This record gives sequence, structure tokens and C-alpha cells, in this order.
Amino acid sequence: MKMSLTSTDIERIANLAQLELHPAERARILTQMNGFFEIVGKMRAVDTTGIEPLAHPLAAIDDVSLRLREDRVSEPNNRAANQRNAPAVENGLFLVPKVIE
Repeated sequence: MKMSLTSTDIERIANLAQLELHPAERARILTQMNGFFEIVGKMRAVDTTGIEPLAHPLAAIDDVSLRLREDRVSEPNNRAANQRNAPAVENGLFLVPKVIE
């Protein structure tokens, strides 16, 4: 499946993104975007049947284990001190003015 954009597509995308593009910029972006889709097409054409996804790019050449720290509380509860300067607090929550009616 080959996908390519037209200059009309670029104009529509620019309009949706609220970008003002000069004709030279539109032509350059059209070339770049179609180049990107060409690369994606080449990648999709590769047969990956039976290949397991990698959790980490280096896992293909080395045994990689994630170094995760122990899940434990390491900071004291400073809620009261953090809320001391708040203009309004209720039940440990910051109260803010209503901004949406």
C-alpha cells in the first residue's frame, strides 16, 4: 500500500494546524512528508513474521534488565507544610476559585 500526499493535502493540514505556508514551503513539506511515507512503506514491506518485539533496543545484542528501584516510600509526608501558604485548603485539598460556570 503506497500512500502519498498532494499539495491539496498539505494545504488542508496547514489549515487545520493554523499554519501559513508560502508555496515554496508547501513544496518542501510535500517532498519531506512523501519521503517519510516512502520510508514507512519500505519498513512495512519487511516480513517480520516470527520476530518478537524488543523491550529495549540493546536487547538484541545483550541481556538487558531494567534497573528499577524498590517501590517504597522515601519522602516524608509534608502536606501540612506544603499547604501552609495556600489561600484555602479543605480536607487536605487545595481549594481554587471556580473558573467554569
